[in-house]
Amino acid sequence: MECLSEVPHAPLDRRPRKRQRLGWDVGPEIPQIKFCGQEVANVISAVTLGLSSSGVVSSQVAEELLHVATPPLREDDKDGHYVFAVGDNLTSRYRINAKMGEGTFGQVLECWDRERKEMVAVKIIRGIKKYRDAAMIEIGMLEQLCRYEKSRSSCVQIRNWFDYRNHICIVCEKLGPSLYDFLRKNNYRSFPIAVVREVAKQLLECIAFMHELRLIHTDLKPENILLVSPEYIKVPDYKVSSRSLKDGSYYKRLPKSSAIKVIDFGSTTYDQQDQSYVVSTRHYRAPEVILGLGWSYPCDVWSVGCILIELCTGEALFQTHENLEHLAMMEWVLGPLPYNMLKRRDRQAEKYVRKGRLNWPEGCASRESMKAVMKLPRLQNLVIQNVEHSAGDFIDLLEGLLRYDPDGRLTAQEALKHPFMTERSER
Repeated sequence: MECLSEVPHAPLDRRPRKRQRLGWDVGPEIPQIKFCGQEVANVISAVTLGLSSSGVVSSQVAEELLHVATPPLREDDKDGHYVFAVGDNLTSRYRINAKMGEGTFGQVLECWDRERKEMVAVKIIRGIKKYRDAAMIEIGMLEQLCRYEKSRSSCVQIRNWFDYRNHICIVCEKLGPSLYDFLRKNNYRSFPIAVVREVAKQLLECIAFMHELRLIHTDLKPENILLVSPEYIKVPDYKVSSRSLKDGSYYKRLPKSSAIKVIDFGSTTYDQQDQSYVVSTRHYRAPEVILGLGWSYPCDVWSVGCILIELCTGEALFQTHENLEHLAMMEWVLGPLPYNMLKRRDRQAEKYVRKGRLNWPEGCASRESMKAVMKLPRLQNLVIQNVEHSAGDFIDLLEGLLRYDPDGRLTAQEALKHPFMTERSER
């Protein structure tokens, strides 16, 4: 029995309700059945497929039974993650092949789709209400985006979704590694500027498309940008250090294809819908968000600027976990924050400002914090150190994407027309 939910086309009802007992969760007790010497218990579909009087079935029927066999009920782990075993079924349609990743939302599993005869990625959400609610929002956003042809080249495509043992499962096309995972496995070596340009173009096209629909992603970061293909080549790394040579890592990886897709729309919102919560992962958070000045489309553009710097250097630009230090890093790299922004900060950000300027270094938490800020180079020097070609145009683009005042920041559409973006890429 297969009870899959169709993707909703009407507004979702997010009121809490008792979950129905699904067909694959609970079934009638079936006596143990003998399959050519193997004992297999509680196979739900055995009754419908038919048994001989001796309880012995052919290997062909046994295989069909195993295809729809329900895995044993297991308790979630302490964090609400679904507990599985490779080879388990997620309904009779999907078979778990491998684990692809894990995050605060839950897990992503590689599964074989028996109906479409292809590998897919199934995002299994933690069995906790706030994550389930976010998953339902993401499903609605994915469905809306998938109605438009433009989304197919830039946004991950949803295939299906269903509720399995109190876990929302979102089935999507299987893609390659995230840009963060690619950097990590590449020992945080930077991408060539030509690849950075190609990624930037696709990312900005995706954001421009979303902004046309009045949608703000709010959580853009390298972890949420996936390469379409996992294939890569190895090339000599001419910038390798003597220390790396001892490790034999004088080659670096380059993706065979620069095609990307954006994922994770669980935090996506309509403009002006709700500004009561903090958006963006820390390293990619815009200054107006930290100062409590409200946020809109420009916060996505700021995140894009931070991501592009990370791709060309191999490391996140603002590696911090504290607001005042974060703002101080911005000033060290980009120059002083405008007085009018500091003046309009909200009550929670008052402690970051003193006498009309950032309360730094007076308010810094420790000597280590001060060192972390002072070791950062200016934006121009940072790019010149890592980019051999088109450095001037790239710096100019970044200065537009990372402009403090959100009203003066480049829009995604404007950024796509920048000379750096229109320059022909040569690997």
